[in-house]
Amino acid sequence: MTKQGAVLQGCNNELVKYMEDLCIQKKEVDQQIGKLVEDKTKIQYEIEVLTKQLENVCESLIWKNTIQKKLDNVLAEAVFTYDKILDSSRILLNVLKKEIENLDKNDSIEKAIQ
Repeated sequence: MTKQGAVLQGCNNELVKYMEDLCIQKKEVDQQIGKLVEDKTKIQYEIEVLTKQLENVCESLIWKNTIQKKLDNVLAEAVFTYDKILDSSRILLNVLKKEIENLDKNDSIEKAIQ
């Protein structure tokens, strides 16, 4: 029986050692899981913050694009109107030049007649 007791004691010691090793491994995995949970929570918070920032940027872009379209329309209308003014100015200038030429011709004719 002593031999069996010694074998049993040897098995028991080996079992205890393996169980202690498993406990150590479990603690390490528990710590790793805790760290990963912290990382996950931090990343989820960062995602929420970035999502809100993205929403703000998207809203701002929509607003700025609307303003840009309005400005484009105003600018196009201003350029069109300015071109019309330039055309009118050219026409007026040509009319004035002809009138001045006619006046100069009439003045020359009057001087020639006298």
